[in-house]
Amino acid sequence: MAVTLADVAAAAGLSGSTVSRALSAPDKVNAATRERVERIAREMGYVPNHSARSLTSGRTDLIGLIVPDIANPFFPPIIKAVQARGSQQGKTVLIADVDERPADEVPRARLMRKQVDGLIIASPRTPDDALGELVSLGPVVFVNRAVPGAASVVIDEAGGMEQAVEHLAALGHRSIAYLDGPKRSWSNARRKAAVREACSRLGLELVEFGPFEAQVQSGVHAADLVIARAITGVIAYDDLIALGVMARLTERGVRTGADVSLIGVDDSPMSAMAYPTLTSVHVPGDAAGAAAVDTLLAVIDGRQDEGAEHVVLDSRLVVRSSTAPVRTPGRS
Repeated sequence: MAVTLADVAAAAGLSGSTVSRALSAPDKVNAATRERVERIAREMGYVPNHSARSLTSGRTDLIGLIVPDIANPFFPPIIKAVQARGSQQGKTVLIADVDERPADEVPRARLMRKQVDGLIIASPRTPDDALGELVSLGPVVFVNRAVPGAASVVIDEAGGMEQAVEHLAALGHRSIAYLDGPKRSWSNARRKAAVREACSRLGLELVEFGPFEAQVQSGVHAADLVIARAITGVIAYDDLIALGVMARLTERGVRTGADVSLIGVDDSPMSAMAYPTLTSVHVPGDAAGAAAVDTLLAVIDGRQDEGAEHVVLDSRLVVRSSTAPVRTPGRS
């Protein structure tokens, strides 16, 4: 027969409630008692009954994660980090992909919230006037979007975008294009604003194209626009668009780096495998995912007021081969 909590309590000479606290809320008992209970439980082969515990505590030990598009390289590091940190904390993660359909986010979140202790919503596409519906489903933590009244983990992309513009300026580029991301993207608005401010401060000409969906094909389209305007420096909304630009430049006989300097955003694994390797703004998705789990569990446990916690992470430029000094006439 399976070893029960009562069996462990009898072997330890302690009450069932003390043993339960030692195994499920170890910070509520002294270290010596906790270590003794854990040792006895381990020796006896005790396996916690999570179903029974959820009936008494009202907890499921499940957390929900909603992402716009699991195929977008920005999200896998967040997903992996949420799963890893959740597992460390004894939580199981349920994942939902809304496939870039903003109208699906609220219904999916409402359904998932019935099964989990709290939600993490990454880069929500829900319009501002409907975000309150997501907040009302709390405990909830938003990643990559600051939402009034809710906890959030956001990435300060302004720093990395400013570094990207300064890098191009230092290489002699005076005309820069920004390839706009989706209109519904909160990150795109922040990235674009940072690029505009940096170009204005440095006296650079800025040309904006788009909006574009975060797809390689968007970059193929954008590359022709860049070539037509004879622009030498390009910053794309993300690495997917940048890789599409790179592919099209090659097709047109334009050399990435030597003829047109190109910068992406996300620093996805593909950026280091492309040829030439892609200069990109690193956004710490793994750190954001781990912080989101910690924040959500703090809210669930009452250690943090919902809406009071706002974690801000830094971005930075990673320079690779796709950027180079501007080519002067007569030199190849």
